[in-house]
Amino acid sequence: MREIELKTVTEKIKEACIKANRVLPSDLESIIRNCAGCEKTELAKNVMQTLADNLDAAQELSLPICQDTGMAVIFAEIGQDIHFTGGSFEDAVNEGVAQGYTEGLLRKSVVSDPLRRVNTGDNTPAVIHTRIVPGDKLKITVAPKGFGSENMSRMKMFTPSATREDIINFVVETAKVAGSNPCPPVVLGIGIGGDFEKCALLAKKALCRPVSEPNGDEFYADMEKEILDKVNALGIGPQGFGGETTALAVAIETFPTHIAGLPVAVNVGCHVTRHFSFTL
Repeated sequence: MREIELKTVTEKIKEACIKANRVLPSDLESIIRNCAGCEKTELAKNVMQTLADNLDAAQELSLPICQDTGMAVIFAEIGQDIHFTGGSFEDAVNEGVAQGYTEGLLRKSVVSDPLRRVNTGDNTPAVIHTRIVPGDKLKITVAPKGFGSENMSRMKMFTPSATREDIINFVVETAKVAGSNPCPPVVLGIGIGGDFEKCALLAKKALCRPVSEPNGDEFYADMEKEILDKVNALGIGPQGFGGETTALAVAIETFPTHIAGLPVAVNVGCHVTRHFSFTL
């Protein structure tokens, strides 16, 4: 049995919240920088270049990439041979988020009640997803999720008779309806299977997969590519001003489902789809 002090978890969560909001994953950053060359109009090229310049400014000035520093989503894979000491795991995570958003001067956007709308003052509580896995390691991914893109996400409970094309059309329609609202070019996380809540979780997890890694199943990798091509053919373009780059990447995650259903969720991420992982 390996012991991990929760004060260590708090400190690492704090650092991850700050870093995730200031630095994009390198593969996503590369796509943004390269896409300026994909555009045919000066306006679209200039918008893509401005997005790239914004990434540089965030690093140089130690500022967030986006003013919406998001709701903190935490994915924790906890080795079954770990024993935490010094309090509650959930409390330690939330303390790390609170410290990160305060010390990192990140915008605090969480309200304590969905209808009374009183700000909690420290961006907690985080949305925490835990999974028990073999071993004695702790892997945590911090994914700040802005709500301009989150609000454009959709879910549909298809019947089992739905085809591959039906699902592709639903995803493309989601991007079309979203238009400029999620600050395109977007990243689309798609969950297929499971039940009502599982497919939504799959879609959120899909946004944390490196954009340079296609689905390991060729069937779904081909589906990802087809969706990306069709979304980019919409012509919405960078920030909705028109162009070739409406989406930067598409990621599909799947799970077994019931014979009577076929749930599909689309979680829309903006061009700064942020996440940072660490392992203890």
